[in-house]
Amino acid sequence: MDEPNLDLDFNSNPAQTDPAEFQVPICQMVTEPGIDPSGAKIAKTAHLYVLVPMFSVDNDQNPADAISCTGVLPGTLCGTTLGSTLISLFGALPEAFKASPLVPTQCPDNGFAPGTCTMHASRIDLSVALAALGKIPSPPASNIFVPTPNHSHVVDNGLVNARAIWWEVRPILVMDQGDWPSADGSSGITSSRKMDAAEAAGRAIETGSNFFLFFSSSVNGHAHMY
Repeated sequence: MDEPNLDLDFNSNPAQTDPAEFQVPICQMVTEPGIDPSGAKIAKTAHLYVLVPMFSVDNDQNPADAISCTGVLPGTLCGTTLGSTLISLFGALPEAFKASPLVPTQCPDNGFAPGTCTMHASRIDLSVALAALGKIPSPPASNIFVPTPNHSHVVDNGLVNARAIWWEVRPILVMDQGDWPSADGSSGITSSRKMDAAEAAGRAIETGSNFFLFFSSSVNGHAHMY
């Protein structure tokens, strides 16, 4: 979501006078608009917490293990270029951007390529997040598009069963492997309470974003919710 005074492509031209900014969707971590797509104030919008595994189980130093360039939009870091860039920034290739992550994730499900989850954008802009982490100069000079990372989800207990509403996607960068939720939901960050505890201990980092999803939430007898 873009707003008149935002400059998501860093060309010093606000969106209200920059038609080019709207020709390619820019899903940007950290940047938040003041309202959600319904027009409600962002402070009242439901949160979909997206857990992103930013650790490396095996201290992966192989750039070729990164998400490939197959089907990726032009201008997106992918393949060995993505792998080399992330290894240089984080010291190893995070599970979030591996073609075959070594941890279970809800998106994509087993057997599907990263970035292919239904109703998801195929890429995100990491520039502002990397600047906030001190990995690149701030403010960023340009967008840094990467494939949508492998991830899982958590919602607040009071919204586990909810009608169709707008949700703000709030990425949670999980930095410690011990906090990653197991496939059966028996350990790791399996609730917003445990997520908050990991954040308070400095093992996870929460950011806002300018992207939203519209869906209902319910629990059934055939699936675990993290």
